[in-house]
Order: sequence, then structure tokens, then C-alpha cells
Amino acid sequence: MNRFIRLILFVLIISAGLIYPQRLLKISVSLNGKTEHLSYVTRNGISYGSSIELSKLLGGNYFYNSEAAKVEMKFDNFRLKVTGRNQFVVLTSRTGEQLNIFQLPISTLMIHEDVFIPLTYSLKFIQTASEQEIRFDERTKHLVLTGKTVQQKNVYNIPEIENKEQPVVELKKNTPTSSKYDIYQLSVEEKTNGTLIRLKAKKKINKFSSNIQDGKLRLYISGASVDPNLLRGLKSSGFIKSAALKNVSGNRQIEFLLNEGYATHESIKDFDSDDIIITIHSKIFEPVVKDPTKTKAEWNFDAVVIDAGHGGKDAGAIGVSGVREKDINLKIALELGRLIKQKLPDVKVIYTRNNDTFVELYKRGKIANENNGKLFISIHCNSIKQKNSSTRGFEVYLLRPGKTDKAIEIAEFENSVISLEDNPDRYQKLTDENFILVSMAHSAYMRYSEKFSDLLNKNWISGVKHVPSRGVKQAGFYVLVGASMPGVLVEAGFLSNKKDEAYLNSTRGQQEIAESIFKTVKEYKAHYQAQMEAES
Repeated sequence: MNRFIRLILFVLIISAGLIYPQRLLKISVSLNGKTEHLSYVTRNGISYGSSIELSKLLGGNYFYNSEAAKVEMKFDNFRLKVTGRNQFVVLTSRTGEQLNIFQLPISTLMIHEDVFIPLTYSLKFIQTASEQEIRFDERTKHLVLTGKTVQQKNVYNIPEIENKEQPVVELKKNTPTSSKYDIYQLSVEEKTNGTLIRLKAKKKINKFSSNIQDGKLRLYISGASVDPNLLRGLKSSGFIKSAALKNVSGNRQIEFLLNEGYATHESIKDFDSDDIIITIHSKIFEPVVKDPTKTKAEWNFDAVVIDAGHGGKDAGAIGVSGVREKDINLKIALELGRLIKQKLPDVKVIYTRNNDTFVELYKRGKIANENNGKLFISIHCNSIKQKNSSTRGFEVYLLRPGKTDKAIEIAEFENSVISLEDNPDRYQKLTDENFILVSMAHSAYMRYSEKFSDLLNKNWISGVKHVPSRGVKQAGFYVLVGASMPGVLVEAGFLSNKKDEAYLNSTRGQQEIAESIFKTVKEYKAHYQAQMEAES
């Protein structure tokens, strides 16, 4: 259903990974005619290797920051900073000058005071930093350090990722300008999750830095000329109240006076141009960090938000025999809520709708937040254009970039409901830039969403025999944009398939599906409470 907005990239609740103590495996490493070994673990079919050990194997050194859960891999000319439970990798020069930020398609893991990195996706960046050729065979679990030097012509360009389905974020190149100044244009955009400032540049700006102090964000620029009319016509937007261009010790400084409500910020070089991008994150979208001043009771797993997709004037997908998705979603949601109330009486159930009512997407997240939900479950049924299709099965979606056309298409359909709302313009187009802004602010939720998804997929396979599992997938859905908590979107089956539709429309099917989700909620609750205890 390629109508309305095409969602290319979106993350709310950016990924984070956690793994319990376990026996580390060993990858064989060919190095200088000898066989060495690298500690690794496997999760969901992906090998994660020790960043500390890999640094030493490559002849480098490392620095571990326990407070930040960060490893700095140190080589002759470059440094690579990797953070536990995070997707972002920072490349700096030997002197600490930030050169680029790369994004991995999945998060790193934190194990035994070491950051374990997904090898398939990380080695290109490590090769860039170490300037050494690295080869890895995922199938045989064999790593080859060839000893060949790899000259980096331009460390500002992202190394190409071999897996084309897991692209690194790419931003559009700017059109060359005839301006005589190095930095010639500034724009400020208000996003759903904060404010994005872009400074367009004609050349690579080697030295720039920023900080926030006393309600002012200051950007310091060295060795570059700035158009004196850069701020002409600039209006208050987002967190930017006003701005001033200053000359400090022969260098240019841009000072932004900020509105209240900001949390953190980042200043980076654009991935695919010479522009400087500053992202200012909203407090509303800060990740969950346990506040020591809160009582233990406030962190209890005591509220689940159940979102029955579609409703009212939005029927959702229509099945082979005319079954309406909105009706199936509601029945499963109500049965799930009944089970939770009956078997987990200490957990409050919040419905975004409990009857055939149209609820706008942004209000669903608002309902979840106002009720202090600890988990958000959005229930849907899938469908494709071709009716009576052989395509069938259950899927559970995490809020990450849609990496396949099919995932993007599903997100488009679920998001298309905004056309029925009174003010669809309230939803920002989910561009690459929004993705950067969101993903840096939401990594803390993802480990919980991942855990719930893994548990649900396992319980579905064992408990729902009539609808096969298609696994855990990822795409962008507006419904979870405002839900500041772990969350997933469940596609219980395909209404465009006769077998799935019949099962989804049956009382037995709805009960078995609800029981499978309930079992997952119960197991997840135990996991969540254990994590809260461990962090207290």
C-alpha cells in the first residue's frame, strides 16, 4: 500500500543491547603466519567480537571508560570510540579531533567491562581507523589480518557496507555554491524530537566544537570563513530563540540562545557532504535512566498499554472474506487485557481504545505516557494487495529503520491512518536527519523492546501452531513515536491469506494469540524487575 509517506528511516527507542554473563567463544585469527583467537558471542545469528582484544590484535592500544561504558580503540593515526548498548561509532584523529560518526545497523553489547561489536558491520570502520586490511568469514568464524596497509584517502567518507540491506545513514549532498565564504548558509528546523541546525559548507571544516552553558549553545569554528550575513532573516524555531555571530580570538563563534526543554546536543560533520549538523534533543525524548531519587515502587512493572490498531472510521486491512482488521485487533487486545487483569493483578491495563473508536496516532502515545506505561504493545493484522495470497505468518516489529521494501510498505500502510486525522501535518516526515536526531536520544529503550520481541517470537512458535512465525523485523511506525517506553508492533497474521484470516477471525485463534502475548508479558515482567533490582 504505497500511499502517502514513504518511511525510509526512523528509530524511536534506538537500539541498545544487553547480554547476561555467559561462556565466551573464540574466533580463530590469522596473524603473521600464526593463529590467534578473539573472544566472541553470537546473538540472533550475528557474531559480536571483543573490541579490546581486537585493538591489541591489530597492534593498537585501548582505553576503557567504565562510567561511560565506552572503549576507545587507539591506533597510530586514528581513534575509534565504541559504546556499550549503542549503535554509534565515533572516528577521531590521534589528537581527538572528531572526524565522523558512523551508525551500525544494530547495537553493540556490553560484556565483562568490554564492548562487543557486531563484526560483519564494524570491521570496515575498524579497518579505516587501524589502516589495516581485515577479512572476516561469518560462516567459518575466521578472521584474517592480512598485514596489508590500507591508505585512507578520505576518512570523512563512510566505508561501504557490504550488506546492502543494512545501510549506513546517508544524507543528501548539497549543491555547490558560488559564495566566497566557506560556511555560507544556516538553517534551523524543528523536528518531532528536537531541533536540527545545518551549516552548509563549501569545504571540509577540520576544526569545530560546541558546548551548552547557561542556556546558550556555542559553536566554535577554526580555520574557516563565515558569511557575515549568515544569520540574516533567522527566526525563532524549535529550541533556537535567537543567534549571534561573534569573533573570538580570531576565530568565528556562533552563539544560539536556547528555549527551555532541551536535554543534550551533538555537533557532527554530515555523512555525505562538508556540512556541519547540530542536533538538540528534547527532554521529552530522553531515554529511560533510572532516577535514584525515585522510590523503588515507581520503577515497578505495573502498567501495560495495549493498543488495538485502527478503529472507528479507519477499518484497517480488509480480509479475503471481508473481515475488518480493526475488529480482530480489538478482540485480541481485550482478551489480552482480560488475561493480564486476571493473572497479573498487580499490573494495570491501559487500552488506547476498548471499543470501535477512532483514536489518532499521536493520542495513543499520549495515553501511554500519561498512564506511566512500562510496555506498549500495538496489535495489528497484516495484508498484501493480492487477496487469497499464499503469503502468511506472524511478525513482530521493532522501531528501527525499515530495511526491506516489504517492511517499509507495511509501515506505510499502518501510518496511512494519519490522512483520516484532522491535522495530519502534526507528523514530521521521517527523514534521514530525523533519524539521526531520534536515534541518539532513544537507545535506552531498545534492549527491552528487543527482549520482549525475542520472547514473543519464541512463545508464538510454541503456542500458536496455526500461524507460522516470520520472525522479528524492523520498520518505522508513527503509533510508537510518542510512547516513551519499550514497545513493539505485532502483525498477528495476513488477512489476505484464507488460512490466516480464518484463524484470526476465530475465538480460538484470538485466545491463543492473546495467551501467547500474555505469556510473553509475564516472562518480560520478571526480566524487567530483575534488571531494575540489579540497577538499584
